[in-house]
Amino acid sequence: MIIVNTPEIPNLKISEVHGIARGSTVRARNVGSDIFAGLKNLVGGEISEYTKLQADSREQALKRMQEDAEKMGANAVINVRITTSMVMQGASEILAYGTAVTTE
Repeated sequence: MIIVNTPEIPNLKISEVHGIARGSTVRARNVGSDIFAGLKNLVGGEISEYTKLQADSREQALKRMQEDAEKMGANAVINVRITTSMVMQGASEILAYGTAVTTE
């Protein structure tokens, strides 16, 4: 499956638009990471536990978006966007969405 954040795919023609494909996940921090992050905040630098959590969350949301597009019969997703929002203190949602299309 082709996944791009552009409105078209070079050298391919869009023959059908299926609608919006979406995938999301909600993740929460854990106490161990929070303690380490608090200590890291004192000395500065990247909080690698949170970076990994966000990266894993993005990949899961993109995978779910791809699965949604496949269910619609699409072979590509264009105009892909990723957004995040806080659901509650310590938990956020990652949402990936785009237009599911069939290309030739």
